[in-house]
Amino acid sequence: MNQQSDKQVRRSLLAALATILMALSPAFATTTAASKAQMLADWQRAKEYTKEYLDAMPEDGYAFQPTPEIRSFAGQMLHIAGANYFFTSTALGTKNPYEGQDLEKMDNLKSKEAVTKFVMDSYDHVINAINGMTDEQLAKTVTMFKFEMPAEQLLTKAHEHQTHHRGQSTVYLRMKGVTPPQEKLF
Repeated sequence: MNQQSDKQVRRSLLAALATILMALSPAFATTTAASKAQMLADWQRAKEYTKEYLDAMPEDGYAFQPTPEIRSFAGQMLHIAGANYFFTSTALGTKNPYEGQDLEKMDNLKSKEAVTKFVMDSYDHVINAINGMTDEQLAKTVTMFKFEMPAEQLLTKAHEHQTHHRGQSTVYLRMKGVTPPQEKLF
């Protein structure tokens, strides 16, 4: 093969690669849009499911602690809310509006009504943040503690976190004689 043929082969390969990459670009954009739509649907479902837990627990159960070493039911729910704000502000690169505050010790967050409103507001905060994020913002690398990841992945971790703590609160409901809400997997 001579030098001229070698250059032509490389040009042809580069042209073919460029064509493939251009063809795949809309597919990646669609995947991101679909991923964002799925994230929004998952968070909306999680909000509704958490609301069912909040509604199921009677007012006197909000202060209930299965043992003195663990959070009360209200504390579990406020932990979810605080983490929703924390993860979202980290993903957005903005200041957490509740940074440095111990939500579980705030006097204005003791009643069922106040806790429910605060928790629901935290879900709205996440949903509104995701809805307003561009593909570039979702793909941007962020750091939480010592971990670096795309903002979209951090928001997925936030969803996992709230699911974990809501799941823990199932035991609180059972111990108070309340049947937990039906699973909302889809």
